[in-house]
Amino acid sequence: MSLKGLSDKELVEQTLEQEQRLVFNEFGLDLAHQVGLELLNRGKDGTLPIAFDVTRNGQCVFHCALHGATQDNAAWIQRKNNVVNRFGHSSLHMGAACRLSGMSIEEKFHLPPNQFADHGGAFPIHVRGAGIIGTVTVSGLPQIDDHELVVSVLEMFLD
Repeated sequence: MSLKGLSDKELVEQTLEQEQRLVFNEFGLDLAHQVGLELLNRGKDGTLPIAFDVTRNGQCVFHCALHGATQDNAAWIQRKNNVVNRFGHSSLHMGAACRLSGMSIEEKFHLPPNQFADHGGAFPIHVRGAGIIGTVTVSGLPQIDDHELVVSVLEMFLD
């Protein structure tokens, strides 16, 4: 189901459902590399101007920029990851939740905007019994598209 056109309330509900459903039994380096390679293949096939990142236990294990991506995309990746690491939810989820509250993430939580971005594209890597151990993040497309690209790749490895 595409998230495009959903209200913020529906986005909160749908992203929460995704987070609860997309839980891995394990997420080692080999799987992290496979996720990165799948993002690379999809990005190249679609000639997408993206940068993406797979971080596990605080270590960047796969980072790539494709044609059309800029230095700003790397900064967006870090800012989106900071949101996931701080709140334990996807960056899209947090953006929608903050908009529902009538406040930006910066206002609501007194966060510096140059360090946190509650725009879609960063998704937590949940491991059963361990919790959130990392992030998969895309930057360069509209925020719903960034988010949906990440989710579609994670779903592929859980089917």
